[in-house]
Amino acid sequence: MRLNTIRPVVGCSKDKKRVGRGIGTGLGKTCGRGHKGQKSRSGGFHKIGFEGGQMPLHRRLPKRGFVVHNRLIQQEIKLSDFQNLEISNINPETLLSNNLIHSLSQRVKIIVGKQLFDKKIHISGLSISANAKKVIEKFGGSVELISNGIHGK
Repeated sequence: MRLNTIRPVVGCSKDKKRVGRGIGTGLGKTCGRGHKGQKSRSGGFHKIGFEGGQMPLHRRLPKRGFVVHNRLIQQEIKLSDFQNLEISNINPETLLSNNLIHSLSQRVKIIVGKQLFDKKIHISGLSISANAKKVIEKFGGSVELISNGIHGK
């Protein structure tokens, strides 16, 4: 094989459309641009983001970011985080006193994680995943569910 004999596969490349070559081509006279208007003229395309003279969106929005004031601050805790705690009754207050959750968190959910867990604990006032609940009940623990997972402050 030689470099000067390499050719593209038949049918993979198309010829460029030649416009302005008579009415029989379908692209004669106006060359497929239609009649009049900005887009029919040469150089007649507007900038990206142009909104017809209206103040464009990228100029209307503030540039220094924004804060969602009503967002729900959530945290997840793995079961393995309770392994080294001496406390067996887990609630939002005990998690806060042991620095496992932030003081601003509104919802705390307990998940399984990948580390080993084999301790008997009682959980109340927190939301919990189904797998985590099975693991806790497997080792003799208990779970007191709440409806939405949001605890009071």
